[in-house]
Amino acid sequence: MSLLDVRNLTVTYAGGVAAVRGVDLRLEAGHKLGLAGESGCGKSTLALALLRLLPAGARITGEVLLDGEDVLTMKWGRVRAVRWAGASIVFQGAMHSLNAVHRVGDQIAEPILLHRKATAAGAKRKTGELLEQVGLPAARADAYPHELSGGQRQRVMIAMALACAPRLVIADEPTTALDVMIQAQILRLIEELVADQDLGLVMISHDLAVLADTCDRLAVMYAGRVVEEGPAAQVYENARHPYAEALSAAFPRIGDPASRFAPRGLAGDPPDPAALPSGCTFHPRCPVALESCAEEDPALRAAGEERRAACVLVGPSGAAAVEARTATEPESREAVRDPAAREAVPDPAARDERAAEEPEALEEARPSTP
Repeated sequence: MSLLDVRNLTVTYAGGVAAVRGVDLRLEAGHKLGLAGESGCGKSTLALALLRLLPAGARITGEVLLDGEDVLTMKWGRVRAVRWAGASIVFQGAMHSLNAVHRVGDQIAEPILLHRKATAAGAKRKTGELLEQVGLPAARADAYPHELSGGQRQRVMIAMALACAPRLVIADEPTTALDVMIQAQILRLIEELVADQDLGLVMISHDLAVLADTCDRLAVMYAGRVVEEGPAAQVYENARHPYAEALSAAFPRIGDPASRFAPRGLAGDPPDPAALPSGCTFHPRCPVALESCAEEDPALRAAGEERRAACVLVGPSGAAAVEARTATEPESREAVRDPAAREAVPDPAARDERAAEEPEALEEARPSTP
């Protein structure tokens, strides 16, 4: 039995806006699942729905099985017991999540007092142990949030999430606004905790490179749906869905001149959840869209061993469509997917000559100083 089994999860906000549409995910204990996608694709809504933390008026359907028990059908007393003790969440933005007028030690101790029925002395001792576990001195329990650095506050949030020894931890962009050195420390800390305590981790981030390095599996979301899911390294290095491929290509590869001199992005913005386009919601931005994409909204289908992708170009029928398209167009499928690849990588010598000319051009354009 899986630690977490999400089946056909749908979240609709008041007014009929579908923020999450039919998501299926599975996570085993001791494993790490990454959720990626642009802002507004439904990642944080999905995370909050797992513990029923959404605002009043939001309608959730489907199943969220935590150790075989459906969170969505639990009575409120059972839900309160499951939060912190069964599953906990590291919220996005530690400074906004911590109470500015309470010491961090008191905030970590609160769930221990409520859920573990510990004494004040026992909760204080456990708080010191948790802080040391995440790499902070126990004495920092007396500090207020504003007295800590960004990385220290994030470690406090992780300590709080571990306060009641949950089986599942949901980390919503735990490295946001941290410099790269602190990011690396936090990510290594999370990996060590998952390995040592046999936790299940759901980690949300915009950064596919971070998720590919940290997680076992990766799910890419777009317009409230998972459009590709599979082993993290494979999805990052060889995405099968055009959107996942565009996200991966947006990150330059060290040592790859093509990605350095011709960085790629994705034109346009994610669709408004209140006015989704017909058919595949990605087709208005897709560089390889077919005519049928405006009408057909493909479900996730097999895209390799332990991989799924929601694209008509995936699978046997997709291969036939690619062949037909290639036969009628001069560009190959790869060239169409990667317009930058059709352009030659700039010659370094020519680039240096242009760089040497730029200061002179700037000097001419600069207004004279009296």
